[in-house]
Formats: sequence, C-alpha cells, structure tokens
Amino acid sequence: MIERIDTATRMSKTVKHNGVAYLCGQVGEGDTVAEQTRDCLALVDALLEKAGSSKSQILQAIIWLADMKDFAEMNEVWDAWVPEGEAPARACGEARLARDTLKVEIIVTAAY
Repeated sequence: MIERIDTATRMSKTVKHNGVAYLCGQVGEGDTVAEQTRDCLALVDALLEKAGSSKSQILQAIIWLADMKDFAEMNEVWDAWVPEGEAPARACGEARLARDTLKVEIIVTAAY
C-alpha cells in the first residue's frame, strides 16, 4: 500500500511504501547556507515525525548546494544534526536550485 502525506497537485511532501518514507526536497530560509541548512533540517525533522520516523532512521540523503564553496559551512550544521553513529548514505553535489536565493536543498529517504 502507498500512503501519500500532504498531497497537492504537483507533489506529496512524503510518500510511504513498504517501510520506507520518501521526502520531497526541503529548502530553508536565511541569508547564509548555515541558516538555510538549519531551517531545512528542522523541516526534515517535522516531516519525518509526521511519517512516523526520525533522523536516526534516515537511509539516504541527497544534498544539492548552489555553490560547492558552501560545502564546509553546510557540513558543520549537518554534522551537528546527524545522530552519532547513525549517519546515512549521502551524496552532495552542485546544482542550480529553483530560486536564486536558495543555497541548499536536501532530499531524504528513511525507514519508518
């Protein structure tokens, strides 16, 4: 069975299937990549909770940065957020994001 959470015309914020929750990409507010990353991860936490999961159950994270020069700053926030010993498989790359003000987008897949 497929369960869709917060579904709109274009997408669902979360899709659950077979013990896995797939979250849509999350972006945050703020002027710096650190601020946007913190805000984005708070949104991820809220979506995971709504799906019956948590950051300790993340299987994979895909992170897009508008500029790879922000990699270290984003990682400082990420490293403080990820539970010790429970880091997911992760990829990070540079991409043009949906708005010029966006610096980071994070896509998460988690068990529930």
